[in-house]
Amino acid sequence: MVTTRTLAWAAGLISIVVWRSGRVAKNTILTKHQFTEGYYAEGDFDADCTTLKGGPDLKYCEDAAFWDRLDAQGNLLSHALVLSCDANRKNWNTVMGPLNNPDPLGSLWLYEPDEKEKTKTITDPPRLQRIELRGYPVGHDFHPLGVEIYPSYSGNTSNVYVVNHARARTVIEQFTLNPSSPTVANYIRTLASPYFHSANALALTSPDSFYVTNDHFFTRRLPYVGHILPILESVFAFPLAWVSHVTLNPTSSGAPIEFHKFSALFVPFPNGIAISHDGTQVALASTTLGKILFYERDPKTNDLTRLIENVPVPFTPDNLRYTHDGSALIVTGHPHFPTLAAVAGRKAQTAPSWVVSIDTQSPEEDLQLKVNFDRNAPVSAMGKVPPVAGREVMTLFQSDGSGFSSSSTGLKDSITGALYVTGLYAEDGVIICRPSV
Repeated sequence: MVTTRTLAWAAGLISIVVWRSGRVAKNTILTKHQFTEGYYAEGDFDADCTTLKGGPDLKYCEDAAFWDRLDAQGNLLSHALVLSCDANRKNWNTVMGPLNNPDPLGSLWLYEPDEKEKTKTITDPPRLQRIELRGYPVGHDFHPLGVEIYPSYSGNTSNVYVVNHARARTVIEQFTLNPSSPTVANYIRTLASPYFHSANALALTSPDSFYVTNDHFFTRRLPYVGHILPILESVFAFPLAWVSHVTLNPTSSGAPIEFHKFSALFVPFPNGIAISHDGTQVALASTTLGKILFYERDPKTNDLTRLIENVPVPFTPDNLRYTHDGSALIVTGHPHFPTLAAVAGRKAQTAPSWVVSIDTQSPEEDLQLKVNFDRNAPVSAMGKVPPVAGREVMTLFQSDGSGFSSSSTGLKDSITGALYVTGLYAEDGVIICRPSV
């Protein structure tokens, strides 16, 4: 028999869920926005946006990171784009499912930007090449998600870290890249730890240390209940997951992890993570809350000392990237989760895309609340999320999926001004939009 107390508890739980997640449910589940084929804030989608073509394996690219090449003083000389892709994602996805066949391997790619490129489709092989994983263990799975690479100073070797959702457990792979042979990633070691329980995204604090997000407490790897509990954890935005900071020992040491500490606990679905230009803040995407959490960071200890504020976005955010000058945070995500799930389940071909920037360096006089914002986009963030003083949200890119599907990472090139967007289930993998001259 259902008692009054049970009903009261149920009503209370529903009230909490509606209070915490009602806006997210309305924006990303109940509403399917009427996007155009493509919108690019700094130009014309048809004329200024191009897709990368690299063969059948350059698709379903979840993440991308700039590999900065600096001089001895730390000045940016050039950079390349490292892409994390898995053409087998529809058969093996430990976050969304299914867990059918982990055998085909994912891939890393290197793209060298060229500011003169203006054709609709980029196919120039010298500038787009698959990265060889030299020395990678035979029979070792490779299903890459988050990728991070430390800058190269004066041509030295960079450490590369890739979250790998392998068949037995999630691990982090360590490689090195050198500018003298940029398409060869030398395998160093596999980092395995209970602290990588559901690792998703990385942010480097040194060549040998990083933050890592763990997106769920309950994962799809669980027997019998793995197809239920992670969904409940997501839908109800249960605060069960966390962010860790990990410091590594030298490769010659026996134990790879020197020190681990929890940086942020009890976060609902922590996903993308990024460190501000000056190192004093960390931005964290809470996917099921539809918010970006900004933490104060102590650069000496890597402690996240307090939550400063949170900024709502009009979709479920995936990955985050700061611009090189630190003036904005690029947030990319999924505006209609049912369609994304349908694509993952092979019941739909495409899912919509949305990329926004959040102002991070507003002048003191501009810290007042801007009620009217993001007014140029076909589907505006205004009215879907409340404004936050000094953190103006502006749409950079949108698509109904036919122009570009399932956006997961966006990056702004400080040299060319181009916007790069990867797609979790995009057949073309990556789209590049260049500002109109």
